[in-house]
Amino acid sequence: MCGRYQLLRPNDITTRFQTTSLFSELFPNADVRPTEMVPVVAADRVLILMRWGLRTTWSDKPLINARAEGIERKATFAEPLRLQRCIFPATGFYEWQAVPGAKKAKILFTRDDGEMFGLAGIWDTYRDSAGQERQACVIITTTPNAIVAPVHNRMPAILRREDEAAWLNPDETEPERLLRLLRPLPDDELRAIAV
Repeated sequence: MCGRYQLLRPNDITTRFQTTSLFSELFPNADVRPTEMVPVVAADRVLILMRWGLRTTWSDKPLINARAEGIERKATFAEPLRLQRCIFPATGFYEWQAVPGAKKAKILFTRDDGEMFGLAGIWDTYRDSAGQERQACVIITTTPNAIVAPVHNRMPAILRREDEAAWLNPDETEPERLLRLLRPLPDDELRAIAV
């Protein structure tokens, strides 16, 4: 599960992901939480704001994650996987580690080189309480690499830079090819920091 992430240098998104933006300024957020409006990179490299957490008719809580394994067979996620993919720009993500006799420890995971990275996501539309159509997104998770595994049994699918164009390509609709992009980041590219 990925329940919190970090975006410290939002003004670097345009350069890092070669985006066009529908808004002028973003603010750093060291603790991005579900249900917040978050910047995501969508098809055609457009940077837009969406709500993190997809509302469904069958759950009181918004869905914030989707498991990569079997995502193509889930009614809620199959079509967005094919047609509505996005990237969550991030500088880190958090997980909590159980500590005997103490509160859980908050662990920040960042790239070893400190660079911004992209979390694989999908988006869909829903109607809010006023009947207005809104866009919402979820982070896709996968099995953890050796750095995350001691802390949690899931991690966000961090796209390799060379796979980002394929993930955002609206002409790519084959689930089998898309699923190959949803892998754990190699161990030597990630570091863990207790915060």
